[in-house]
Amino acid sequence: MLRVVSLTLVTLIAAVATASADQVSDDLAVCRDRQTDMQARAPACDNLLNADRVTGKDKAIALSVRGNTLINKRDYVRAIETLSMSVDLDPDYVIALNLRGLAYERSGKEDLAMADYNLALQKRPTYGVPYNNRGVIHARRGALQSALDDFNLSIKYTPKFLLAWTNRARVRTAMKDYNGAIADFAEAEKIDPAAPQIAGNRCVTFGMMGKYEQAFADCNGLIQKQPRNVFAINNRADVSMMKGDFDAALKDYNTAIEINPNNIRAHSGRGQIYERKKDLAQARADYRAAAYSLTKFDDPDVARARAIAQERLAALTPQAPAAMSGRRVALVIGNGAYKNVHALPNPPRDSKLIASVLKDVGFQTVISVSDLTRDKFFDALKAFAEEAEKADWAVVYYAGHGFEIGGVNYLVPVDAKLAADKDAESQAVALEQVIAAVGAARKMRLVVLDACRDNPFAPTMQHTLSLKLVDKGFSNIEPGAGFMVVYAAKHGETAMDGDGAANSPFATALAREIKEPKVEIRKLFDIVRDDVWAATKHEQQPFTYGSPPGREDFYFVAGK
Repeated sequence: MLRVVSLTLVTLIAAVATASADQVSDDLAVCRDRQTDMQARAPACDNLLNADRVTGKDKAIALSVRGNTLINKRDYVRAIETLSMSVDLDPDYVIALNLRGLAYERSGKEDLAMADYNLALQKRPTYGVPYNNRGVIHARRGALQSALDDFNLSIKYTPKFLLAWTNRARVRTAMKDYNGAIADFAEAEKIDPAAPQIAGNRCVTFGMMGKYEQAFADCNGLIQKQPRNVFAINNRADVSMMKGDFDAALKDYNTAIEINPNNIRAHSGRGQIYERKKDLAQARADYRAAAYSLTKFDDPDVARARAIAQERLAALTPQAPAAMSGRRVALVIGNGAYKNVHALPNPPRDSKLIASVLKDVGFQTVISVSDLTRDKFFDALKAFAEEAEKADWAVVYYAGHGFEIGGVNYLVPVDAKLAADKDAESQAVALEQVIAAVGAARKMRLVVLDACRDNPFAPTMQHTLSLKLVDKGFSNIEPGAGFMVVYAAKHGETAMDGDGAANSPFATALAREIKEPKVEIRKLFDIVRDDVWAATKHEQQPFTYGSPPGREDFYFVAGK
């Protein structure tokens, strides 16, 4: 009997080994095949990597596929790490070099991106894709002839690469070679007549040619198919601006902002219309919403819109009268009554504590609000920015849900549903919009975020992007000069909510230290960090990004 059992086990083991070998062989064939759809190829490569069943150049291929997936999820840090391992295994693997260049570019590290694109082309001069990617950087930098040269080479070596045709068309449009651009769009249509970027971009080209009927036909057709395509709606608004129909443009910009209130192009465009209409307060509000960035990378269209907003905001910013000197204002928000997930009891309580303390230390205006929906959140920021224009100090304190997705930090209104991670763009408030609200102040611009808590949306949320939800904290940011952003917990850590009726450890420490006289603000947040670190037994450590102007000291309570 024991003999039979042993033979059976041997047979089973052999069968399992054969099946496993067959699976590895199948996965390897799929992973290697560049013609296979990525939805099938990526899991096959992951299977090989996870089982550690691949080495050498095959492992380099598998890692490059994983790196490409991470880029699509906007997880550029891990993408760069993964693609660097691929390049180390096979230094001549130009696909991995090109992909790493793309990850560097999306991270705002253009010089490193150019180095990778150049190295890939040095190793394979007939590789069309890096020419296109390098051309995009040239276009973003305004080097249009260099961009055109690269797109020419991309098309020469990869004539079926639709993106190169549409990119060359856009550069030709910028160079006022309109007929050449239209010809490029026609070639792109031969490759994929249904590609939305053809009509969306050709709309602008026709508009710049003064052929408004054709322009609106392109944009209208695309918007009819995709009513929430904000890119096409903005382009149609731009064409209306070219035509001089400011009411039609305003209607489209309003629609774009209703769909996505964080949209840079729509705010910049709408600001230009309000400036023409002499409504300078609204123009400044829109320019502020478009001007500030916490990341190093913008798409070319967004970069142009942001640059216009920054220039016009500087031109329209009034000089405050001397009587306003020393004025301090604050907006304090506590979001706890979430409608689609469980409520948070502490944020409204924490916000009331902080609001009370700020009034006690002499802030002239403290706006304290709780349980803001998306629209009310943006309304509150707009109203506060008008107060900040008349102040030396502007402070925003926020308690509630928050997360980072695709490199952008978001604060969550109480009516957010977030069925998918990408819904954050339209349903949540980008941190840049909070930065914009304090940006109008002359000296101290401070944002305090007590917002790193559990993610109640996780059980039902569809994941399409790399998502660092609140249980892992916010992402690193780089605020401009003169701004401070203070997180209750540094990236990768959680902030605690407090027990029972108690305030959170961070709110408790902040409220206590704000009242101490003669503590300069930089040192104050160092003390808060140490207090929270001790109170949470080394489980939570606040973190500060940026700094106020360096030539002046700032005190919540100056003392005598």
